[in-house]
Amino acid sequence: MKRIVALLGKELADLRGNPAVFMPAIITGVISIVMPFIIAIAVPYFSGERLADSSDFKIAVEMYRTQPATRGLDAEGAIQAMIFQQFLILLVLTPVAGAMSVAAYAVVGEKQARTLEPLLATPLTTFELLAAKVLGALVPGILLALVCFTLYVGGVVVLAHPGVYRTLFLPRALLTMFLLGPLASLAALQMAVCVSSRVNDARSAQQIGALIILPITLLLVGEFTANLQLTSALLLTMSAGLAMLNVALMLVGIRLFDRESILTRWK
Repeated sequence: MKRIVALLGKELADLRGNPAVFMPAIITGVISIVMPFIIAIAVPYFSGERLADSSDFKIAVEMYRTQPATRGLDAEGAIQAMIFQQFLILLVLTPVAGAMSVAAYAVVGEKQARTLEPLLATPLTTFELLAAKVLGALVPGILLALVCFTLYVGGVVVLAHPGVYRTLFLPRALLTMFLLGPLASLAALQMAVCVSSRVNDARSAQQIGALIILPITLLLVGEFTANLQLTSALLLTMSAGLAMLNVALMLVGIRLFDRESILTRWK
């Protein structure tokens, strides 16, 4: 464990020396925060028409207000709560983007900087090496997600109808942000690390890791088209599936990371 922590400190120090690698995650976070406020707050304000007055939203409002936690909200507050909860899925993309942009350079960057050879010469096991690189990408991504969620809630408190912010602390919302998000991020970065152990181009690893975005995008589309309702039970089931996928990806990564031939293959 001490060796993992020591190598994790090195990974975080390298990240501080190359902050541009984390820019895609920051940009994703800004977009994820701003977009729902444009839909729920800015558009009604400038158009002069409340969201609840639109016939397209009336059925959705009534369905959403059947939830016990939202019965105290007025119609406009209920539709705002629905929008802000649905866009939490988009906030999940923030740690995923952070994981991809950092993890894609985790192994390839070491090779390009000529620092991988000394690491492979140490007593570090393959698991310890990959675990440190995975955590080195996961920790900053989760911290950024926490910052984004804090700003998101603060914006809802200030700009949305009273009481809307409480819906962001329901089990469904918390499971989305603090269980599904980190597990999706972990899967993305492990895919990127697995690929980066076999290629010499960080962009290839990043593109493979981006595959995890597709199912998250489908969840967002499904919610907006009313074809899918993310209940707590469904979120727990999906999280369990992601947890098993992460275990499998770690085992695959250890198998793919051939310490003896990786340097000669990349020459």
